[in-house]
Amino acid sequence: MADQLAAFWNDLNAGARSLRRAKGLTAAVIVTLALGIGANAAMFSLVRGVLLRPLVNRDESKLIFIEQTSNRGDVAFSVPEVQDLETRVKTLTSFGDFSEMEFTLVGLGEPRTVRSGVVNGTYFGTMGLRPVLGRLLDQRDDGPKAAGAAVLTYRFWSTALNKDPNVIGKTIRLGSFIDTREATVVGVLEPCVPYPQDTEIIANIVTSAHHLSATMVTGRIHRMTELFARLTPGTSMEQARAELAAVYGGIKSEHPEAYPKEEGFGIRARRLRDELTSGARTILLVLMAASVLVFVIACSNVANLILARTVRREGELGIRAALGARAMDLRRVLLAESLMLCGAGAVIGVAIAGPLTAVLARYASRYSVRALDLSVDSSALAVGAGLAILAAVVLAFVPRLPLTDAARAFGLSSGGPRVTGTANRRLKVFALVQIAASFVLVASAAATVTTLVSLESAQTGFDVTHVLAVNVPVMREGTTTEQRAAYAREAARQIRQLPGVANVAWGLSVPWRDRDVIALQFEADGKALDAGQAPPRASFQVVSPGFFATLGLPVLEGRDFADSDRAGGEPVAIISETLARKMFQGRSALNHRVAYSDPLLQFLPGFQPLQTRIIGIVPDIDNSHIPARPLMTIYHPSDQEQFLLPGRLLIETRTDPYALTQPVARIIRKLSANQPVEKASTLADIRAEVLSPEKLNAVVFGVFGGVALLIAVVGVAGVLAFSVSVRTREFGIRLAVGSAPRDLLMRVIGDGAAMAIGGLALGFVSGYWLAQGAGKLLGDLKLPGVWPVTGAALVLLAAAVIASAIPAMRAARVDVMQALRNE
Repeated sequence: MADQLAAFWNDLNAGARSLRRAKGLTAAVIVTLALGIGANAAMFSLVRGVLLRPLVNRDESKLIFIEQTSNRGDVAFSVPEVQDLETRVKTLTSFGDFSEMEFTLVGLGEPRTVRSGVVNGTYFGTMGLRPVLGRLLDQRDDGPKAAGAAVLTYRFWSTALNKDPNVIGKTIRLGSFIDTREATVVGVLEPCVPYPQDTEIIANIVTSAHHLSATMVTGRIHRMTELFARLTPGTSMEQARAELAAVYGGIKSEHPEAYPKEEGFGIRARRLRDELTSGARTILLVLMAASVLVFVIACSNVANLILARTVRREGELGIRAALGARAMDLRRVLLAESLMLCGAGAVIGVAIAGPLTAVLARYASRYSVRALDLSVDSSALAVGAGLAILAAVVLAFVPRLPLTDAARAFGLSSGGPRVTGTANRRLKVFALVQIAASFVLVASAAATVTTLVSLESAQTGFDVTHVLAVNVPVMREGTTTEQRAAYAREAARQIRQLPGVANVAWGLSVPWRDRDVIALQFEADGKALDAGQAPPRASFQVVSPGFFATLGLPVLEGRDFADSDRAGGEPVAIISETLARKMFQGRSALNHRVAYSDPLLQFLPGFQPLQTRIIGIVPDIDNSHIPARPLMTIYHPSDQEQFLLPGRLLIETRTDPYALTQPVARIIRKLSANQPVEKASTLADIRAEVLSPEKLNAVVFGVFGGVALLIAVVGVAGVLAFSVSVRTREFGIRLAVGSAPRDLLMRVIGDGAAMAIGGLALGFVSGYWLAQGAGKLLGDLKLPGVWPVTGAALVLLAAAVIASAIPAMRAARVDVMQALRNE
């Protein structure tokens, strides 16, 4: 063993001297491997941190998330449904429920809107979480007679309050859509991933008047509660799912009116970690596959370089063989050199993995908050070392060794390099692999760019550059409905008088920012439903007069809302173009009537589902999708729906919209001192923010595709350049017997084009196969369209032809006499 180690050490020293004499090749190999290893180490750190790292929740493998499903998507639970499951399901224990709320927070700095949760006393115990300050909510905070209490999430405490240690015990006011209630801050949650991930404050039930109401407690179809539970000891996930399905089936049978067949209600359970990472899983695994392809391309490129160099060294290796070196001795020499090259590449790769991880983590944080606190750990070192060893072994065993026969070996050492059929095939195979893998990455990048371009160019139908949107949530503390309506009208009047303001209006939502719009069942006169047909649904919107003019939208038929459309007058409505077309089918919708029939409306305090006369038709406004989809919407005048006063201010400007931010805030605060004024942005910037994940996709996949394309082009050029260098005698003879230089030029370029076409064919087949397999695994993966694939193929073909041009011109300029004399 000692002799073998000493021999290997000598091989390392000899390899180092040999590599110093080939500085260009050494640098090219190290840089190429560093890119491949660095990208994979960074991606593995990201995937491990987001998808594989355990949660901080105690015994998190037992923690599950339960939800209802329907034809319209995932559905929360109602309180009666939660109670039924808690009492009947035996494979689960320690249930905890969570209801999303938006509170207006007063008492911790500037008034602000906070994303909150209302929970029962068993929630934190079920979740297995701990405090870093104070305590968490428990059974003493349960019930309608408990004192108001709230816990801050660690991220909110850190970012909004700068980790203020004196926050415990402070009294805050939490305003909901019904009233405002006081609570005491009792604790700060440990760093963790809350659910939902952007939660800032978690309060007990008594802080929300709605949660104490009879409609919340007894309404079986009033579904706004998320449910968590723990598996009982010794219970598997499959057993829990089976019992949940059986119990849920019994509940549906007992209450058929709450589960219409056309809605397709069901139940689903999965581990909390899977729920938290579901949004990031697909994109991270796709990026991991892309980084693996980059590594394959890098190794193929390096293999070509090493193979070409080994062909040139056949004389040296032949002499070693003639002097008695065995095949394994020669492989050890090659392995020593490969280990030095790959080791250096791994060191640089791991070094650049840190910055790469930081960049990718900021990208992935849009899909999972778990990516925010990532850093490179020992896993990156392990990945780098593993990939380096793998690449070194591959590179050491790729070249074909010279014959060990002494006479033939000396013969090899006496002439120039000759490319055998095997070596030539290997060179071309590695070039094909590079092109194929590059094609998959370039096609993916082209698909993301194509998607982004189509989204960016999608027409909105209204003004996005001159409309400023401001969130002004309704403050109900100590005010009546009439006072709040008067405040909204006065605020609009004063803002309208500011220089540069063209129009002012209130709305219930801002396009693209408030994407979860309520869709309610409704009826239209003269429109009967077929048997078994689900009732139509329309988005519910409340707007003030001038809302459509502020957005730059025309009223297609009829009129806009007017100041005369007040409470006590005739109920009126404006409908979207799609609703008018679908429900009235060629007839004029004006003066027909629509009325809501959704059973959920019984839980909306103050709402009276009246027959409303249609006075106007406007273009569709899709708050959720870019490009917009056909959408049925019913708009109501704000003065007739004062129970749900809009909290979004839209201002059309003639000058810089952002110059109005401070004047608008001063007017609002003067009228209501504790009124939050937040998120002032133009619609153009809101739209850009919504599209930012697509932009990041295009940038990230574009970088992967660009690196792959560059490496592949260099690989093709290298293969052809080497081919030209060892075929000098052949080209000299061809020129001597009358071939034109142009023929040689076209021959070499043709070889490059043939390699590109072969690689594209291989890439198309393997890419399709990989996409099909990934689609079955990931579920929501789509194949690139025809144009991205065609564009990627043309780019790679053009790049291969251009890469072929330099060695082709070299072949065409071969000096006949010099070529024959050298031979």
